[in-house]
Amino acid sequence: MNVEVAETELGQSAADLVAVGLCEDESLPAELAEAPGAADARGDFERLALLHPGAPTRALVVGLGPRAELDPERLRVAAALAAKEAGRLEASALAWALPAAEDEAAAAEAVVTGTILGDYRFDRFRGGGPDDPPPPRVESLTLLGPARLAAAAEAARVCAEAQNRARDLQSTPANFATPAFLAARAEEIAAAADEVTAEVLGPAEIVAKGMGGLASVSGGGGAEPRLIVLRYAGGGAGSGPTLGLVGKGVTFDTGGISLKPGAGMQEMKMDMSGAAAVLEAVAAIAALRLPLDLIAVVPATENMPSGTATKPGDVITQYDGTTVEVNNTDAEGRLILADALTYAVELGAERVVDIATLTGAVVMALGSSYAAVIANDDDLAGAVEAAGMRSGELVWRLPLHPEYRKLMKGTVADLSNLAAKREAGTATAGAFLEEFVDGTPWAHLDIAGTAWDVGRAYNGKGASGFGVRLLVDLARQLSAD
Repeated sequence: MNVEVAETELGQSAADLVAVGLCEDESLPAELAEAPGAADARGDFERLALLHPGAPTRALVVGLGPRAELDPERLRVAAALAAKEAGRLEASALAWALPAAEDEAAAAEAVVTGTILGDYRFDRFRGGGPDDPPPPRVESLTLLGPARLAAAAEAARVCAEAQNRARDLQSTPANFATPAFLAARAEEIAAAADEVTAEVLGPAEIVAKGMGGLASVSGGGGAEPRLIVLRYAGGGAGSGPTLGLVGKGVTFDTGGISLKPGAGMQEMKMDMSGAAAVLEAVAAIAALRLPLDLIAVVPATENMPSGTATKPGDVITQYDGTTVEVNNTDAEGRLILADALTYAVELGAERVVDIATLTGAVVMALGSSYAAVIANDDDLAGAVEAAGMRSGELVWRLPLHPEYRKLMKGTVADLSNLAAKREAGTATAGAFLEEFVDGTPWAHLDIAGTAWDVGRAYNGKGASGFGVRLLVDLARQLSAD
């Protein structure tokens, strides 16, 4: 989507549709006060009213609720509603008269983000014939505001489009989005930016390195695994600690021998949502040229049942030499993340964030409103929480207690991949992962509840791309420290 900022008066906009936010107990702009339809305009949050003032031709009044409650999240929702209404009205050029806000840059970012995310459609596999024409799209967005907001608007465009690309990866069926497909996307990202390099390890190299977690999970599938590494050199000398990002890339998860129920299994193509978030966050960080150094590691595999699949009770050896009893093959994400976390630290990551659709328990605990964050470092956890607040991709910190570590001890091996007690499933999974960071500052994001079907106006049903904007915001924050 083309995004620009124009110092144009409301009545002079040539857009097909101009959106105007209205808070409760506030008045319409003078240009709209007497327009046909003005009597229907209200400031109630999410209320829409279409006006025909003549200049502009059409105006959409979007209710923002009480002025005291106006924040970037409300603006993201309002912008998404306006984008959807613009599509219904076949308005390809949309303008927004930015409402007054204490942080005008954050307001501009919110409107751009909500518009681009709200206009998203995944239609790669639709025919587009006369019986199924593509829906109207918003092709351009103009913010009616001061030129100083152009940088904020452009940064928001880059991040929102990266999030939509992550949604594309999530939504692509697993017979297309294989581990090799993710590796090819990583190579595209590297080819597009001089500061990014890519390295991809195949199955033989994974086994040769002793990455027993990734090798064991991939043992039952026909699609060969990949270990994907992206390096971004944006900081140079003195840029601060190198940030590591690790994303779970299970391109389809049947549960393996510990087979999942068939109902809803088609959603398991999205078990690579963490990988999608990491890949597209790196692409956005490179496009924004953020001044930091970054290492991203994505372990990619299917988890399938077969005669060569890992069996419940098998013992494997992780990359760092830790032995693990695989007591449930559907707790596979932590096995591949363990290898990737160790490798990221070995490659030079000095603070690490991993992101994964890891546990069903987090859905029970936090629903789709918050992702869980578990961390061994208060400063990094605080930075992740702050990034979530700014991006609207909210996280809630869960404890990391020594008792959770005890629950993950094995009977015949060092660790078990599943606690014997059915309790604290998200926290015990985090305790398992902490064993593989060697004391490096680390935070784990469990996005099983936020990766799809979030239900917000700008996410809706299906893939959400959760984590892209949070990770970019975190990188921006850390690069400024």
